[in-house]
Amino acid sequence: MSSSPAVLMRLMASAFAVAERAGGIVRDIMKTGDLGIVEKTGANDLQTKADRLVQQCICSSLTRMFPKVTIIGEEDLPSHDVEENLIESGQFEEILQRVCPGEYSGVREEELVVWVDPLDGTKEYTEGLLDHVTVLIGIAYDGKAIAGVINQPFHNYELGPSASLGRTLWGILGVGSFGFELREVADGRRIVTTTRSHSNQLVTECVNAMEPHQVIRVGGAGNKIIQLIEGKASAYVFTSPGCKKWDTCAPEAILHAVGGKLTDMHGKPYRYHKDVKHMNSAGVLATLRDFEFYASRVPEAVKQALKSD
Repeated sequence: MSSSPAVLMRLMASAFAVAERAGGIVRDIMKTGDLGIVEKTGANDLQTKADRLVQQCICSSLTRMFPKVTIIGEEDLPSHDVEENLIESGQFEEILQRVCPGEYSGVREEELVVWVDPLDGTKEYTEGLLDHVTVLIGIAYDGKAIAGVINQPFHNYELGPSASLGRTLWGILGVGSFGFELREVADGRRIVTTTRSHSNQLVTECVNAMEPHQVIRVGGAGNKIIQLIEGKASAYVFTSPGCKKWDTCAPEAILHAVGGKLTDMHGKPYRYHKDVKHMNSAGVLATLRDFEFYASRVPEAVKQALKSD
C-alpha cells in the first residue's frame, strides 16, 4: 500500500485548486461591474470586493484542510464565518503524483507558513489592466520560499470574448515550475521591468544604472516575475519599501525553481518566518539569469537609502 503524499505536496495540490477557484471569483466580480472599491491608505492602495472574498476563500479553505499551517494574508479582515460557497476542497492531482524532494518530505504542517496576496495588482484591476492581475499563494519553510502558485485570472483576455480565460503557474524547489513555457530575453538585451504606480527618484536612478535597452512599467510583483520567466524582461527592479512578503513569496519560489534569483537590493535573501515584519524594506531585485551583473549596477546611493534588514 502506497504512503500518503507528503504534507507539502498535499498543501500545494490544495493551493493550486484554491487559486483556480480564486481566479473564478475575480472574474465573476469583474463581470458584475461592482468592484466594491475602498481606499486603505490612499489612491494607490486600494481594496476591492475581490480582495476580500478571495482572501476569505483561500485562507478558510486551506485552514479547514491544514489547521496547523500558519496563513498570513494581505487584507486585514474581521473574523467571521465564511459562506460555504467560498470553500474549495479539491486538490490538483498532478501535484500529488510528483515526488516530494527529500529535504521537505518530513516537514510538518506547523512548520509551514503560507503567504497570501488575494489580488496582486488591485489598482490595475480597477483600471482594466487585467493582464497585470494575479492571485498569489506562497509556501515557506524555515524562513525560505519553497513553493508557490500564481493564478492569472485574465490570461488571454485580449484575444476576445471567445478566448479561454485564466491559467495557473506553480513551482516547488527541487521539483520545477510548470504552467508556462520558460524563455529568456533574446540577444542578451537588457529589459528592465519596474513599478508602474510607485516610482520615485531612487527607482529611476537604479533603473538607469542598469543601462537598459528597454524599460517596462507594469503593476504586480507576480506579473513582473512572469515577465522574467517568459522572456519578456531580464530584470525586475524595485527600489522602494512598498513591496510585502505576500507579494514575493510565491513568485520567488517559482523563479528560484527554474534557476532564477530574487533578493533585496543588497543581494540578501528575504526570510518568510511567521513572525517577520511584512514589509520588504530593502526593495526587490530579481532576474532569471545574470543576477551578478544587475546586482553590481545597483548605485551605492540606493543601497544607503534602503537599509537591509
